[in-house]
Amino acid sequence: MLDDNNLQCPVARALEVIGDRWALMILRDAFDGARRFSEWQKNLGLAKNILASRLKLLVEAGLLAQQPASDGSAYKEYVLTDKGQALFPVVVGLRQWGERFLFSADEARSELVDDRGQGLATLQVQASDGRVLQAGDCQRRVIRHS
Repeated sequence: MLDDNNLQCPVARALEVIGDRWALMILRDAFDGARRFSEWQKNLGLAKNILASRLKLLVEAGLLAQQPASDGSAYKEYVLTDKGQALFPVVVGLRQWGERFLFSADEARSELVDDRGQGLATLQVQASDGRVLQAGDCQRRVIRHS
C-alpha cells in the first residue's frame, strides 16, 4: 500500500503492480510468447503457488487476460492486454540496461532482435520535439485536477 508521500508518484504506483521480480519475469516471457501456466513454471522454475498469485495479480491489474486455449483444449491461456503490451518499452529498457552494465564483454547472454534478426537501437528519452534528454534536463511537477 502506498503511503501519503507516494500517492502522486506514477513510479510508485507502477511498482505496486510490476515491482516484483516474478511479475516482470512473467511479463518478459509473455512478450516472448509464453501463454500457459506450465510454460512459465518450466521457464522460471517458480513454485506453483507463487506463480498462481503473480498471474492473478497481473490479471487483476489488467496486464494479462485469461482466455480459452487456442488449441481447443480445456486449458486456459494468458494473453497480454493493451495495457500489458504498453510495458514492452519498460522491459526492453531493463534488458538494455542489463546488457550494458551487468555482463562482461565475453559473457554469454540472450539478445533481443527484430523480426529481421537485427539488434535494437538503444532506447532514449526524448522531448516532444525530438531532443534527446538526460535526467538533468527533466523535472517533476504535480498536476492537480479539480
